[in-house]
Amino acid sequence: MKHRRIPKRRVVVAGAGIAALVAAAVTFQTANASEAPKAAVPQTLSVTAAGKLASTLGEDLGTDAAGTFYDAKAKSLVVNVLDKNAAKTVEAAGAKARIVENSLAELKSAHATLKQDATIPGTSWVTDPTTNKVVVTADRTVSKAEWAKLTKVVDGLGAVAEVQRTKGEFKPFIAGGDAISGSGGRCSLGFNVVKGGQPYFITAGHCTEAISTWSDSSGKEIGTNEQSSFPGNDFGLVKYTSGTAHPSEVDLYNGSSQAITHAAAATVGEKVTRSGSTTKVHGGTVTGLDATVNYGNGDIVNGLIQTDVCAEPGDSGGSLFDGDAAIGLTSGGSGDCTAGGETFFQPVTEALSTFGAEIG
Repeated sequence: MKHRRIPKRRVVVAGAGIAALVAAAVTFQTANASEAPKAAVPQTLSVTAAGKLASTLGEDLGTDAAGTFYDAKAKSLVVNVLDKNAAKTVEAAGAKARIVENSLAELKSAHATLKQDATIPGTSWVTDPTTNKVVVTADRTVSKAEWAKLTKVVDGLGAVAEVQRTKGEFKPFIAGGDAISGSGGRCSLGFNVVKGGQPYFITAGHCTEAISTWSDSSGKEIGTNEQSSFPGNDFGLVKYTSGTAHPSEVDLYNGSSQAITHAAAATVGEKVTRSGSTTKVHGGTVTGLDATVNYGNGDIVNGLIQTDVCAEPGDSGGSLFDGDAAIGLTSGGSGDCTAGGETFFQPVTEALSTFGAEIG
């Protein structure tokens, strides 16, 4: 299907832009989406069930699918589609259909253009299915000249993208679960995993690139790096020194812990919780997937989960989870847990696949 383009640039005021994304997940107000007529009542689904249905519909719809997200209030899956026939397929499967303008191919093409023409330190871009756009964000370090270049590129993308400012600064949170430290730096343990029958843990790659031997909060050595990937990705694998298996759980910093039984992919609109050694436990919502972040030092990380969960230095590598499901590893972001901000997470499923490991 061919889609008519009306060149238009959307510039969102700092601070208000982030709030607008969150509000959109509840109100479903969008400039270029319309409800399919006579929509059937969608099924009530858990996040896990919604994720499975999204995967199935993605295969069934092929190029007619244009993104999905979870409506936490209605507990239903919302699927963006390009025509009425696809909408009927979605509704028959028990999800809510929205007919939108931009296809996944067009959104991915926008990512490629931004990577080629607007890779500027202090910027990020992420596909937001609630608006059916690529949302581009510039932090406070982006100069006037760089902002002009960025807005020109976004303007050229027309209705596929919008650009906004954030008052914070994108940076890895190095300084996460329980504290782990070494060589004068501190991060957080993500999740305990098993590889080849041996105990390991995973954390952020920007942590394992800087530190090779790790100790717990008492100063006792607990492990050494085995694999590390940063930039590009942001995950690292550490082998426990003792060889003793450790339970797969997350410290809730209230005398209890959350058992982790498996890893799962994130869904936009999903409510998630983060645990880290600096700011302890905080919750929020997944606001975007497949985010690219250009940290201020020039390191670029792709394929991240974007959230409105707060974090601070030292939380890096820490656990992002939903009940007993491991979702992500804290990478970086802007803001703090006083003023708020946005935080990006490395998907756990990708890290486990790369390392050949599993939740123990």
